Amino acid sequence: MNALYLAQDPTLADFGRDPWWLVLGKIVFAFVFALLATLLGVWFERRVVGFMQVRPGPNQVGPFGLLQTLADGLKMAFKEDILPRTADKVVFFFAPTISVICAVTALSVVPFGPMVSIFGNHTPLQVTDVPVAVLVLLACSSMGIYGIVLGGWASGSTYPLLGGLRSSAQMISYEVAMGLSIVAVFMTAGTMSTSGIVAAQAGGNPVSWSILGWHPTAPSWYAILLLPSFIIFFISTVGETNRAPFDLPEAESELVAGFMTEYSSLKFALFMLSEYVSMVTMSAVTTTLFLGGWRAPWPITLWDGANSGWLPMLWFFGKVLILVFVFVWLRGTLPRLRYDQFMRFGWKVLLPINLVWILVLSGLRSIENWESRDRAIAVAVPAALLLIATLLWPSRRREPKPTVQERVNSRPHGSFPLPPMDLQVPPSPRTRRVVAEREPANIAAGPDSREV
Repeated sequence: MNALYLAQDPTLADFGRDPWWLVLGKIVFAFVFALLATLLGVWFERRVVGFMQVRPGPNQVGPFGLLQTLADGLKMAFKEDILPRTADKVVFFFAPTISVICAVTALSVVPFGPMVSIFGNHTPLQVTDVPVAVLVLLACSSMGIYGIVLGGWASGSTYPLLGGLRSSAQMISYEVAMGLSIVAVFMTAGTMSTSGIVAAQAGGNPVSWSILGWHPTAPSWYAILLLPSFIIFFISTVGETNRAPFDLPEAESELVAGFMTEYSSLKFALFMLSEYVSMVTMSAVTTTLFLGGWRAPWPITLWDGANSGWLPMLWFFGKVLILVFVFVWLRGTLPRLRYDQFMRFGWKVLLPINLVWILVLSGLRSIENWESRDRAIAVAVPAALLLIATLLWPSRRREPKPTVQERVNSRPHGSFPLPPMDLQVPPSPRTRRVVAEREPANIAAGPDSREV
């Protein structure tokens, strides 16, 4: 079975030999895939959210409402294109295209399938691949931030500028956690080539699993082997693509519409398109890095022809569809986070956990060649120390939270009254007068008294 897998795996030597018309066809295919996946993704999201909210969703234009997204796009194209008087016209025009181009470019190094024959040419179902293809993915996701920042700055208005700065801080923060998750992937695979990472997840990775003394024959996805990296990477992609519950750049209740406030017509459609293209692209990247890429899941792999020919594209698109459903599921389930909570979660939770996990993974890789007894001791001793430290760690008693009345009484005399941060409103003078009439002992006791 492993020989069949390896026979279908493309290598770096298989790229750069295709005729020009085949390369052009692959580029057009990647672009059409991004465009169609975006159109169907909008329809899919509205249908799924409608099902969750017990309503039909789009069902009037076309069969099952499939043409609703196309109709909305045509309507948006014929709306008035408003250009603010204080806007930088050149940057204002090109900013939406930067986000779209960067999102689509990332698909150029994503493998859609194995080696196939197209009009007699034996070629991989991938536009191109390079030894540092993972860095190309990171570069594309990082360059997409420029479109949002320039769009907010070029609008010449306060709210779009604040939205662009806030979204850039958000995306850069989660880019760090995403990059560290990818570090664990190419540490395990031994390569930064996307086709090589997919090949490393076929039939088990003996280099990785030898730490446990187990050599599996079934495909081993890095989503299982590197579970912490997979979870952190997917959370980071949700924040990177500005999807709910991390859609702070488009928080209408806080910044009108964020960096897109001054955009309309096709320019607004391009920003909306870039968000959905990024969602589909990051789902494809997650599938490549953690879910075995185009390889069939077990037990379908027991069939010898599961990973040959054009059939693996079906498994690839199925995995991408499942991840897109998770994106939609999160939007229909979770409320939006506050901005300070969101940033604290990225810097103080995801980043430290990722650093500790990479340190543990590096330690496991360093003891691969040790004896079985030494490996068991090296793993058991730190685990035992961590367990003892967890059990014996002194717990700190939390002080009781002061009441609203205590906060009001504790402020300096003559200072201006300020509302507390938790938005609890102090009792009105009439309420205090009524309480004083009913319980005069509490008033006589001074600031240490408590009122309910």
